[in-house]
Amino acid sequence: MDYIINLLTIYIAGFLELWLAVPLGFILKLPPSITAIFSALGSVSSAVLVALAGDKLRNRYLRWRYGSDERIKENRIYRVWNRYGVVGLGLLSPLLFGAPVGTALGILVGADRNKLLSWMTIGIIIWSAGLTIAIFLGILTINL
Repeated sequence: MDYIINLLTIYIAGFLELWLAVPLGFILKLPPSITAIFSALGSVSSAVLVALAGDKLRNRYLRWRYGSDERIKENRIYRVWNRYGVVGLGLLSPLLFGAPVGTALGILVGADRNKLLSWMTIGIIIWSAGLTIAIFLGILTINL
């Protein structure tokens, strides 16, 4: 039963923040592969939830905040979006500010939801595996 609780803890931590979930998995003494999988699943779940809820809220927020389409296109976020696009956002946001925030930004600037979620999932998997490997190797080094 404790194992299931630990898995749920990692999943929920991944839902909130990937960078919290992976170290927590090692603290709870879960295998690295299980830690990476459940932290990534939690993070992907939060991105999907934000994407599903975000479409409806996007138009309301943009009209309230900027008023017109021209003012939206003058925004700094929109200029960055045009430079790096959905691929850059999907690959970098799990590292820089988390999958839920990255997904919200993508929806805000008008990304195609399916394409955004695909790249966000790829980014989450890459960073989850990378962080898990880095922590695992760090623990191995310390224990030598």
